[in-house]
Amino acid sequence: MKKHIPNLITGLNALSGSVALFIAMYGYAELAAVFILLGMFFDFFDGLTARLLHVKSEMGKELDSLADIISFGVAPAFLAHLLLRDIVFMGGEGNILDVGIGQQFLLFSPVLIPFFSAFRLAKFNLDVRQSHSFIGMPVPAHALFWVALIFAARYLPEIYAAFFGNAWVLVACIIILSLLLISELPMFSLKISGWGWKENKIQYLYFLTLIGIALIGGLSVILFIIPLYILFCVVNALINVVKR
Repeated sequence: MKKHIPNLITGLNALSGSVALFIAMYGYAELAAVFILLGMFFDFFDGLTARLLHVKSEMGKELDSLADIISFGVAPAFLAHLLLRDIVFMGGEGNILDVGIGQQFLLFSPVLIPFFSAFRLAKFNLDVRQSHSFIGMPVPAHALFWVALIFAARYLPEIYAAFFGNAWVLVACIIILSLLLISELPMFSLKISGWGWKENKIQYLYFLTLIGIALIGGLSVILFIIPLYILFCVVNALINVVKR
């Protein structure tokens, strides 16, 4: 019986992502974002549970990827679409057939997210280098970026509008982050390994920086979670290259 517990938790991840999709179809972006976060919760605990119960399996690995493509590939694409729709139709609803080719491209550009997420997950399953860190952006981190934008658009409208209120800026984010998914950029795991400074230095510095931003800018810190993560990964990679 216990061998099925991690897979059940993984199934709850897929269920959360599926619910997020249905909710997003009706335009409830914030609630959909909450269910994506719930999927991340289950995604964290399925692996943890498997390790605690010593019941790792190939089926669990494949099931995890299938759940992730729903919760962190397709569902975030819907969030990105809703953000673009609000800009193109100026906060209201509209018919995609009534806008020009350029605006249709904007509205459909989020399809790149599940496309590249699928390649990312397949690559991760085959890449033996990614046991303790990542090569390329993890799909949950990518999804968290769009979740953060949804909440920023609702609770920090002025800051959101200043940085991401342009549709082409959002499209640029889609393209850049999608390419990061399949890139060869080394990206550290946010999980703390033990409590030592040396082995967790980059993680501690990252979290301390976020805390500093939160103390200064309050809730606006949510906009910096993923951009700062990418910046730290790039700087850390450059430092390692120089050291070698």
